[in-house]
Amino acid sequence: MTRRVRTFGRIAAGLGLALVLGRPVVAEDKTSPALDGESRFNAGLDHLRAGRIDLAVAEFKTAIRQDPKNPYFEKGLGLAYARQNKLAEAIAAFRKALDLNPYYVDVRNDLGSVLVLSGRREEGKKEFLTAFNDPTNPSPELSARNLGQAYLEEKNHSQALNWFQTSLSKSATYSDAYLGVADTLVAMGKLNDAIVQLEAGARALPEEWSVIVALGEAYYRAGRFADARTRLELAAGKDPVGPAGRRAAELLRNFPK
Repeated sequence: MTRRVRTFGRIAAGLGLALVLGRPVVAEDKTSPALDGESRFNAGLDHLRAGRIDLAVAEFKTAIRQDPKNPYFEKGLGLAYARQNKLAEAIAAFRKALDLNPYYVDVRNDLGSVLVLSGRREEGKKEFLTAFNDPTNPSPELSARNLGQAYLEEKNHSQALNWFQTSLSKSATYSDAYLGVADTLVAMGKLNDAIVQLEAGARALPEEWSVIVALGEAYYRAGRFADARTRLELAAGKDPVGPAGRRAAELLRNFPK
């Protein structure tokens, strides 16, 4: 029973959170082009969340035509392109967002992610580091986690562990940081240390089912089958339709009788 290491392919779907938190401010005039652009932007967000990516692209493009100087609209378009795996187009949209607002630090995480996905790893890591070093960065734990993931994929375990631990130091309730630390320790052959980290994560985030499932898998690998079953059954029961719950159910089906 082995755990699949998370990659940047899952980041694009989660990046919209920063976009939602950073909605543009619109004018009071209800007939203004800015308001119409905002409404198309919001429609694009709704389509993006629901997985209607082609419609999201169309709405973001319309918003940009209404207000071509709005960096939020360019970020939305970049996220949609990333979901379509149109990485060159996503890079161009994110760069345009930064051209419009060089202080839009969140976009550097997005840009770094698609650069890494497109094989331009050093450029991507540079964007993550620039974001992490920016004192206005609202989510330095994400930038550090992204650096950790990049180094883990390159099998540079010492750097990966350092950055995942840095991410955890920035937010003790960031589940991906616990998972990244654990993945790296397992890759280094330190399963017991990984279990200690995941146990800490489970205490800090008792309803974060991805961490609970990871702990169950780690217990299984350590031969602690009763502990593993307890954790996996908990996740499967509490999150039956979520990705963690489905993973737990899959693992339980393959449990030794």
